[in-house]
Amino acid sequence: MKYLCNPVNVNYRYQFNADPRLHGQLKICREAADPSMICFQGRYYIFASMTLGVWVSDDLVRWENHRLPAELPLYDYAPDVRVLGEWVYFCASRREENCDRWRTKDILHGPYEKIEGSFPFWDPNLFVDDDGRVYFYWGCSNITPIWGVELDPVTLQPLGEKTAVAEGHPFEIGYERVGEDNSQLPASEAEIDAAYRAFHQRQGITEDQVPEAVKPLIRGMFSRRPYIEGAWMDKFGGKYYLQYACPGTQYNTYSDGVYVGESPLGPFTLAENSPYSYKPGGFLPGAGHGSTMQDLKGNWWHAATMRISVNHDFERRVGLWPAGFDADGELFCNQRYGDWPLAVSDLSQDPWRDPAWMLLSAGKAADASSWTEGHAPSLAAEENVRTWWQASTADRSEWLQLDLGKAFDVHAVQINFADDRIDIPCPGPVTGGSQARYIEERDLRTQWKLEGSTDGNIWFVIEDKSAAPTDLSHDLIVREEGFAARFLRLSDIAVPYGQAPCVSGLRVFGLGDGTKPAAPVFAAERTGDLDMNVTIGEQPDTLGYNILFGSSPEKLYHSVMVFGPGTRRVGALIAGRTYFVRVDAFNENGITEGTCIALKTEEES
Repeated sequence: MKYLCNPVNVNYRYQFNADPRLHGQLKICREAADPSMICFQGRYYIFASMTLGVWVSDDLVRWENHRLPAELPLYDYAPDVRVLGEWVYFCASRREENCDRWRTKDILHGPYEKIEGSFPFWDPNLFVDDDGRVYFYWGCSNITPIWGVELDPVTLQPLGEKTAVAEGHPFEIGYERVGEDNSQLPASEAEIDAAYRAFHQRQGITEDQVPEAVKPLIRGMFSRRPYIEGAWMDKFGGKYYLQYACPGTQYNTYSDGVYVGESPLGPFTLAENSPYSYKPGGFLPGAGHGSTMQDLKGNWWHAATMRISVNHDFERRVGLWPAGFDADGELFCNQRYGDWPLAVSDLSQDPWRDPAWMLLSAGKAADASSWTEGHAPSLAAEENVRTWWQASTADRSEWLQLDLGKAFDVHAVQINFADDRIDIPCPGPVTGGSQARYIEERDLRTQWKLEGSTDGNIWFVIEDKSAAPTDLSHDLIVREEGFAARFLRLSDIAVPYGQAPCVSGLRVFGLGDGTKPAAPVFAAERTGDLDMNVTIGEQPDTLGYNILFGSSPEKLYHSVMVFGPGTRRVGALIAGRTYFVRVDAFNENGITEGTCIALKTEEES
């Protein structure tokens, strides 16, 4: 059997981003986002922002990076790729000028034929209906909506005027609110006015000196309104599923909502199960701006953007999850254990089945050869991609060691490398407009050796990549047959640019031989139209909890993973809708389902 563990295990390229807010200083981090995933001629392809290429796979597990021709807009965001007949069509985002398209019959070798564009757009998506008619969707703004229009299938020029197909409603749709955990409502006009005036004062300009076309954009900066972006269209059962991302890529609640309509240009109704892609908790949160497609066996998959956003807001990765449509035509995506190893084979049997292996490393004792202030070894076992152990030198004698507390049956290890304020000269020319940058073109190396031990004295090699030619910063090692280990040691480490190694997660998965946790005791209360509090009681022998909620006890499609008891606010509700809640508990030995309850209102509590 084959396994994946999010984020997708590929070489994420470094970006030397000339952020205009830093007055010429570069921000350096890895980035890939906004994935368009297709199946073409028996193979799978993921086109993601800022990768200089395309990821190719035969099984959705092992991905290879292939460079794309330099004439394609590889420095433009949100590449969109769709199959139209025997051709694959490619385009990307450029607000400032008309966006061209390219098409090819051979993704890896070309050639690519250019099709002149006639208007600018951002976050594009091409959709081909069953009858051969072609539609196009675009938009990425907290001011304007997502637009749709029919295109001529030959020239790809618009047929008629554009139509607004989706826009933000953050006062009625909780998951559209910005901020961590959807914590902020949009600003009032008075608040926007005050921030707008303060901005002018800081810049030393008057409002009259600001171009009229720019004024709405500046006001939008202070509006706390969500970005409505990243459209993707699928058709199923005669209905049209318009997917969109919100509220912003830098938040843990970056998610994909979905509208359903009877025609490609609407009108659309917000789906009962929206947001269908939502992952605010766990090791690596975020599941927005993606694509949904069927594999060769007929199983549905959703690829989307995951959030780190430490070194730069756009420090991001790509995730891949089982998806599908239920008997009522509701689009769903299973992210309950969305960054744990997942068996890819035969998902059609049950896309909701529990993971085969449990998380063994969270909160376990860690040691290292050295570390820098604020980056202790324990952070590599914290289950938080935004914190990390950092060695004090780049010498290959540095090591990181984990003690699981006792010997476990280990089946998988995911090694997650982080970056800590890299400061080196840019290797090449910075190009582009508002997102000017240089993307690292060289193939770099991330190397290490992983060993295991049952007693801390006698060690055996699990995997030796100390001379590997690859650059996999979220590498996954699978041993389906399992092995016994209490200690794991990562050593002989070398990372790009000669930096001191940083590890955000030395994550271990397997099986314990003890008992599962007791069913959790919890209470759930609706604290407003858009929010609920879930309070979980403390209980022994429990590592964490999954808060599940949805429109019925049979449709608990949304999930929030938490570690430890207490009260968790969930701000993703939709006004006027009924919800049901269940809390499951897990430890190293398995998962125990809780009891499903109807969510009470404040008055009922």
